[in-house]
Amino acid sequence: MERTDTQWRELLNPEEFRVLRQGGTETPWTGEYVDTKTPGTYYCRACNAALFTSDTKFDSHCGWPSFDQAIPGAIRYLEDRSLGMVRVEVRCAACDSHLGHRFDGEGFTPTDARYCINSVAMRLDPS
Repeated sequence: MERTDTQWRELLNPEEFRVLRQGGTETPWTGEYVDTKTPGTYYCRACNAALFTSDTKFDSHCGWPSFDQAIPGAIRYLEDRSLGMVRVEVRCAACDSHLGHRFDGEGFTPTDARYCINSVAMRLDPS
């Protein structure tokens, strides 16, 4: 999905643009989905691609919504060395918007993965 920054700015509010298109991060514990238990599917706020289902969401107490797996094919993975450490950036496979990061080996769930996702990058469609 190819769009110019001008087109993205017309579709997204300033905070959505900062996170989704500029790789920003929302302040911890402020996102609308941090504590949400509502069943449903989480979609990319930029392009409406399905990303995660609520049955993969768990409480990691990190300040952002956490999931232990993504919908197959929904995520693009990039190495991120921006903070002096190696992390895995996760982006929407459909529109290349920044969603957050994946951390492995923490032992929170049987999948041993934590997708730490910005609430502002998603929209929940309750089931």
